[in-house]
Amino acid sequence: MSQNASQNAGQNAGRNASRAGNGVLRVLPWGSGGLGSQDHQRDMYLPAFREHPGFRVVEPADAADAPEAGGLGDAIAETGAQVVCVCAPADERADRIVEALQAGCHVLADKPMALELRDAERVAAVAAETGRVCMPAHHHRFGAAVQAARGALAGGRVGLPWNVQADFLVDGGDPCPQGELVNFGLYPVDVVSSLTGQAVRRVHALAGREPGRSAVLLLDHEHGLTSTITVGRLHGTAGAPGMALHRYRVSGSGGVMDVDANRPGATVRTAAGTRTAWHAPGTVARMLTALHTAIVTGRPPEAGPADALAALRVTAAAARSLALGAPVALDPSEV
Repeated sequence: MSQNASQNAGQNAGRNASRAGNGVLRVLPWGSGGLGSQDHQRDMYLPAFREHPGFRVVEPADAADAPEAGGLGDAIAETGAQVVCVCAPADERADRIVEALQAGCHVLADKPMALELRDAERVAAVAAETGRVCMPAHHHRFGAAVQAARGALAGGRVGLPWNVQADFLVDGGDPCPQGELVNFGLYPVDVVSSLTGQAVRRVHALAGREPGRSAVLLLDHEHGLTSTITVGRLHGTAGAPGMALHRYRVSGSGGVMDVDANRPGATVRTAAGTRTAWHAPGTVARMLTALHTAIVTGRPPEAGPADALAALRVTAAAARSLALGAPVALDPSEV
C-alpha cells in the first residue's frame, strides 16, 4: 500500500471513528484463517455482525474475487471501515491487527490474538498508543451465566473464593493441529480470570490420555486461590461438533456456586447434527454489544489485549510444564 493510501486510510478511519456515536458502525471482515480447519469469520463473526443492529458489514468492491488483493489499508480507505474483524492466519494475525489499529480502526481479533508473547505484547502496546479498542474474541466470558456469576461473586454471595473447578470439553469436530491446549485453553483460563480477578502465579499441566487432545491445568493464583481446569476435545457422540461440558464450580468461604455456562440454552440434536439453541443472546452477540458499547462510549472494553496476553502467558506456561513434567512459575512483574 502506498504512503498516501496509508495516510488516507488513517484519516478516513479517524473521521469515521469520531462519528461512531451517530449511527451504525461499519465493520470490515479481514481474513478467514484459523487453527486447522476453523473459519470463525464465516461461521461466527460475520453472521453475528450482520444480525447486530449496531454494525453494518462493508467489503471492498473486489472482495468476491480476491478479498485481500489490495491490502488491508486500501480496503479500509475504500470502505470507510471503523472496525476491522481480523481473522488472518495465526502467524500473521498480530501484524494485521497492528495495521488496522494504526490505520485508525477499532479491532475485533480472532483467538488466539497472537501465538507468541512478543506479538501479543506488541499488539497491546499499539492499542494503548492509538487509543483504539482492540477486543480479543474471548466470547465465552460474555455468556449470560458467566456474567451473572461474576456479579454474584463480586457481591460476596459465596464469601471469599478459594477454589474453582472448570470443565471445557468440546464434542467431536476436527482436531487442532497445534493441540487443543492452544485451541481451547485460553477460553476457560479467561473465564476464571474474569470471574475471580486473580492473576495466575504458577502453572502445572498434566496431559490427558491422548496427548494433544486434552489436558488438566492446575493453577495457583494470587491470594491463595487455586483452580483446576480440564480442557480438550472428545471423539464425538453425535456426528457433529458441539459443547459437551462448559461449567465452573466456585468454592468460597461462605458457600459453593455452580455455573453452567451453556445456559440459558438447550442442546438440539437432529439428523443434521448438534447445536445449541440460545434462549437469550448468545455469547458472540453479547460480545459484539460490549464491543459496540466500548467504541461509542469511549469506556475501556470489557476484554482487551491485556486479557489476551494474560491467557496466552498461562497457556504458554502450560505447554512448558507439559514438556518439563514440572510446574512453571510466572514472572510476577509480567502478570
